[in-house]
Amino acid sequence: MEQGQAEQIIEVDSIDHLVALFGKFDENISFIESELEVNIFTRDTVITIKGSEENASAAKKVIEKLLILIKKGEVIDRNRITYAIDLVNAGEEDTIEQIMGDVVAITAKGKQIKCKTVGQKRYVNAIRNNTVVFGVGPAGTGKTYLAVAMAVVAYKSKQVSKIILTRPAVEAGEKLGFLPGDLQDKVDPYLRPLYDALFDFFGAETYQKLQEKGIIEVAPLAYMRGRTLADAFIILDEAQNSTVEQMKMFLTRFGENSKVVVTGDITQIDLPKEKRSGLKHAVSILGDVEDISIINLTYKDVVRHRLVQSIIKAYEKYEKKSIRYRAEEPK
Repeated sequence: MEQGQAEQIIEVDSIDHLVALFGKFDENISFIESELEVNIFTRDTVITIKGSEENASAAKKVIEKLLILIKKGEVIDRNRITYAIDLVNAGEEDTIEQIMGDVVAITAKGKQIKCKTVGQKRYVNAIRNNTVVFGVGPAGTGKTYLAVAMAVVAYKSKQVSKIILTRPAVEAGEKLGFLPGDLQDKVDPYLRPLYDALFDFFGAETYQKLQEKGIIEVAPLAYMRGRTLADAFIILDEAQNSTVEQMKMFLTRFGENSKVVVTGDITQIDLPKEKRSGLKHAVSILGDVEDISIINLTYKDVVRHRLVQSIIKAYEKYEKKSIRYRAEEPK
């Protein structure tokens, strides 16, 4: 062994687990080697890791945790590997098993929906344990999808009698009056992500029946004014595009036995410059209120293509640099 190099050994239970770990054309192991600067070899079902003591130890922890996920039937990809490396580097590798052990919901096609990150786990737990939850974070963190999943679970377990999903109907400078078609045609493009999530969990036919019975309601935020929403699971999506007045109106609509989830990304505000985001305002004043939880998701919780994480990180770095530059400019 080269001077300064350490060696770590892992014995794998079966060749099938080894194949699942390595991935197609050994792409998973090659990625681990590249990210942690180690060399990984196999003989039969024994894995040997060589590298610096720190890197070899980290690689062993990552692989051991990935093997646990494989035994539970999880598919390993670059996103999972990157997240496992992040957790090991942060000394939080034991949370990997906690995250994966909890089935949040099951889709109409029988697919199990599970949390994939620590942030998502905190978010789901907050929804279970609080009346009002704010899920704030970038696109791809599962804010809306997990909220809909929890709403479906609450309805199916008879915790609530209806599901209400709403969004502000003004985005990217568009106003409803300028869009073609009748009212339903005008609002549907804004509500499509909510429809898609509901279709996943109920199936299109069941969703249609529930909507016709008034059990599921998907509507623009403006339609919430003047109503009291009791015994319902209510989701306000894309809340960064609500005004302060709209947010206050919405948060004073829910009645007895209701649960409210507000989701949004404060870096994607499409309101006119003179309008303040209701989401930013609410988060700034409601953090200390009992039974309200504010969960901040980050690029680490992004579960889309791995490049999305890198893109969000780059934008966050640029925005922080711009804020620092403006602060340092002479007045």
